[in-house]
Amino acid sequence: MIISLTETTTAQISSALLQARRSVGSPTMGMVLTLLVVCDEKEYEHALRAAMEAGREHPARILLVVTASGRSARLDAEVRIGEGTPGEVVVLRMRGPLSAHPASVVRPLLLPDSPVVIWWPGRAPAQISDDELAVLALRRITDAAASRRPLAELKARAADYQPGDTDLSWTRLTRWRALLAAALDQYPARIRGAAVEAERGSPSADLLSAWLQSRLKVKVSRKHTPGPGLTAVRMTTAAGDIAITRSDGLLASYAVPGQPERLVALKRRDTTDLITEELRRMDDDDVYAYVLQSLPRYSAPRTAKRKVAKKSATSNKTSAKKIAKNKKTPAKKTAKSTEAEANDSSQED
Repeated sequence: MIISLTETTTAQISSALLQARRSVGSPTMGMVLTLLVVCDEKEYEHALRAAMEAGREHPARILLVVTASGRSARLDAEVRIGEGTPGEVVVLRMRGPLSAHPASVVRPLLLPDSPVVIWWPGRAPAQISDDELAVLALRRITDAAASRRPLAELKARAADYQPGDTDLSWTRLTRWRALLAAALDQYPARIRGAAVEAERGSPSADLLSAWLQSRLKVKVSRKHTPGPGLTAVRMTTAAGDIAITRSDGLLASYAVPGQPERLVALKRRDTTDLITEELRRMDDDDVYAYVLQSLPRYSAPRTAKRKVAKKSATSNKTSAKKIAKNKKTPAKKTAKSTEAEANDSSQED
């Protein structure tokens, strides 16, 4: 059942929810949380599909807040219940000045006495701790991969971290971390170094490198590959490399020194799978918090190298200019001395 409301209010939306619930016989007590999804029109279809699929495992009231610019404040809504829809779905389209104050619309529609989870499929607020919708939620989910500068986005999340924050770039690493931990349990050797291979601009690769470096206390190098996503992780031991390589995004090769190579399923996960995993826990992710705080320490050496290289290049250019200047100076002096000698000889004649 779908009920469309134009230029409406929260009171009318609540009445439409009650009417639809009575029509299809769907009780609210079957829902376990409120999922807030904040996006724009470009992200709306994908976000709605992922949220509804995740709701099949976690029945919830899904509130999609779709913001748009405009001169006048306007609220349109769409209520969906039944017909294959898990829980309840309310699409809130806010335009104009109203989009700057969405909490006034969302707060009356939250399920009572149940946790609230908020997810930004695209661009998240610069400071989540100051966002008026974020303060309503127990868990806050972002995705640095949707940013133009993923590493800078992760550093911003580290500076603004609050218990309950998480990022889908970290969720994408769950199976990788499980395989790496199992490899070290199977072959408990001293790790001398590690390398992470991934496509350029992968925030998951940055988090995985920071995790390995903070836990193994070794230097972790990075190598850029065509992808897709993470393609390999290698941990160096005295007997050889413990390696997990995945070039096609489907199957991974699992190699441990002294044992035959094996194939393991390591398919790239879609957004629905990631959101479903995050909704399974309402407590803080302490490991993510630790890795996020370790990220600046991991990325510092690379920044320092760039600064040293830039300084070296600048000094080389300066030296080259000085050499060129010194080469030109004797020529000028020689020309002046030749002219002086010619004048002296003319006076003697």
